[in-house]
Order: sequence, then C-alpha cells, then structure tokens
Amino acid sequence: MNATRAIAAHELNRLFVSPLSWTLLAVTQLLLGILFALSLTDISLNPQTVGEYDGISAIVGGGVFRFATVVLLLVVPLLTMRSIAEERKQGTWPWLVASPISTAALVAGKFGGVMGYLTLIWGLTAAMPLTLAVFSPLDMGILAAGLIGLWLMMASFAALGLLASAMTREPSLAAVITLTAILLAWLAYAVSAIDWQPVILGYALDIAGMVRGASPIGHLDSLLRGLFTTADLIYFAVFVIACLALTVLRLDAERR
Repeated sequence: MNATRAIAAHELNRLFVSPLSWTLLAVTQLLLGILFALSLTDISLNPQTVGEYDGISAIVGGGVFRFATVVLLLVVPLLTMRSIAEERKQGTWPWLVASPISTAALVAGKFGGVMGYLTLIWGLTAAMPLTLAVFSPLDMGILAAGLIGLWLMMASFAALGLLASAMTREPSLAAVITLTAILLAWLAYAVSAIDWQPVILGYALDIAGMVRGASPIGHLDSLLRGLFTTADLIYFAVFVIACLALTVLRLDAERR
C-alpha cells in the first residue's frame, strides 16, 4: 500500500510539473466554462425551455457533464500515454521493472496518479452547476448521479489508457490506441440508436440493446439522466478492474 501511494504521488507530481498537463487543465476549464456560460445565456433568453425539459439541473448540469466526456476524448489519451510508454522510451522503465514493487502495486499507483489529476478536473467541473444553488433550487439527485457517472467514466477511460500505454513503447501510438477505443465506444452507442432486431431461429435479438449495454457511453447516459442503478455501477467497476488486470498481466509477462 505504501508503494502504491508513493508511485501515485510521484505520478501526480510528474503530471503537475509538465506544461502539457497545465495546458490541458486550462483548455478543459475554458471550454467547459464557455459551454456553461452559453447554457445560462440560452436559459435567460428562452426561459420556457426550463419547463419543457427536466429543469435547470438537467439542462445546465447534464449539458456540461456530457460535454466534459467529449473533452476527455482528447485529455485522457494525452495523459495516459506518458504513464508507461514514455517510461519505456526514456529508459526509466527497466528501473521500475527491476524494483521489488509488485506489478499490481505499480499499476494501481499509476492509475491513482492519473485519477488524482482527473479528479481535479471533475471537481472544477462540478463547481460550475453547483454555483447555481445560490440563485435557484437544483435537483441534487440528478446532479449527484451525473457527477458519479462522470467520475466513473474518467476512471474507465484512464484504465483503458493505461492498458494501451502498456502495449507499446511509443507514447503517440498509445494515445492513438486509446483515442480509437474511446471513439469506437461512442460509435457503438450511436449505432445502438438504430432499432434493429433480427429474427434468428424464431427469436428476435435486441442488437441495439446489447450494443448499448456493452458500451460505457450507454451506462453513462443513464446516470446523466438521473437514473442511478446498481447495474451501471457494476458495469463500470468490472470495466475498470478488467482493464487494470489486463495491464498487470501484460507487464507481468514483460518482467519475466
């Protein structure tokens, strides 16, 4: 546990001494802040939209959280590509491999460092819609479910990025692999909107439902709409654990 904390602290410190990390943080907050301001402007000019939907919490909070997941498409691959692939490229990875630290502790520490950075983004994002509580009543249930979904999606993307970074020694290739995997998840969710139920052996297969259930974006969408279910939490937990376990197996094979 001490080794995991030490690696996580080192990884987080390495992120915050990098100009790239500070640039990503600034750009992310700028984009989210612009969307937040535009959402408030639209409500002030068209107040009737609040009644047509679920309220200001769903319009502003849900909109900001959805847009944050799109921003993560670029942020997470650029962060996680450095976790392992860059260590290999810089020649520091053999030192970690030769250390007595277990592979599981190493991966958990790397994951913890990335999640520390992403949690900062998550907290700053959460502060935007929560400031509206001073002026307007908010549906805290919808906001809480959306925030939980956003954090779980960050964890899923980070675990996927670590797996991609463990598969190569080129950071740019690791970023491309992560970005491609995330885009495929978005594409699968978009395709699931098509109502396609082919009949095989007399049974109608709900292909759209199966694809939606396999994509993390589908589970995130439920949480962003305020539908808090155990199935969604279990899905994200299994997804993260599976990606981290595969990363450990990949690195264990390298250490042998």
